[in-house]
Amino acid sequence: MIDAIKKAVLAGVGAAAVTTEKAEKVLSELVEKGKISAGEAKEAADKIAAEGKQEFEEASSKLQAKFDEVLVKMGKGNSERISALETKVAELEKRLAEVEPETVEADAAAE
Repeated sequence: MIDAIKKAVLAGVGAAAVTTEKAEKVLSELVEKGKISAGEAKEAADKIAAEGKQEFEEASSKLQAKFDEVLVKMGKGNSERISALETKVAELEKRLAEVEPETVEADAAAE
């Protein structure tokens, strides 16, 4: 499960890098063709990078929240099972304690 999450995050990072590279390439071509100035291209690139970073941070935050939620649910289920087992063990220990004195008394009487 953790590997799947890592892959998703890395895919997001990779997609962001590819998108940035493509944007820079397109902007460079527009500058070369004289469609926009170098200043406009830099401004557009900065805006694209900032938006990409914000989207990545939001996605990472949502992913972290979901991951934390799953861990809490897993822990809750385990703690409930552990509690039930502890109760059962306590009951068995009590029953065993009740049976053991009878066994010891019976062994002493037989001797």
